[in-house]
Amino acid sequence: MSYQARLKKEYNERIVAALKEEFGYNNIMEVPKLQKIVISRGVGAAVADKKLIDYALDELTNISGQKAIATISKKDVAAFKLRKGMPIGAKVTLRGERMYEFLDRLVTVALPRVRDFQGVKANGFDGRGNYNLGVTEQIIFPEIDIDKVNKISGMDISFITSAKTDKEAKSLLSELGLPFKKS
Repeated sequence: MSYQARLKKEYNERIVAALKEEFGYNNIMEVPKLQKIVISRGVGAAVADKKLIDYALDELTNISGQKAIATISKKDVAAFKLRKGMPIGAKVTLRGERMYEFLDRLVTVALPRVRDFQGVKANGFDGRGNYNLGVTEQIIFPEIDIDKVNKISGMDISFITSAKTDKEAKSLLSELGLPFKKS
């Protein structure tokens, strides 16, 4: 038998049925699912020091288990000494098994390591069923060696779902284990 991520198995066995019951879906294809997770990080200081992009790429690669790519600027901004085509950030897009593995590690290991953690804010939805989460320190991930970190910086994690509404997306992400704050 081939390997299947714990969360993906749970999604197929339990979460689909729970969401079908909650929202009254008739067809299994109507049930929203997590399509991809995008982890991105802006490195504005990379204009002056090109090595910062390499650090950011290495850290995102270690965290996600998949090679990160550099994002490049689309236009010149004289005030920031930025030229078109310069690398100014890093991102990685996770799908399939790696996406479920990352979400599992984020919920069970990384988020509980945040100081005074009360849950993630419920106002990060965009109106179309996608959720954005900001992480202030990359050192909450166990893959990052604190001794090798040159600068503590955050990252953005975007959860792209097939849900039509924010309510459906919140329900899906809650079932997948994302701990939302009690409002």
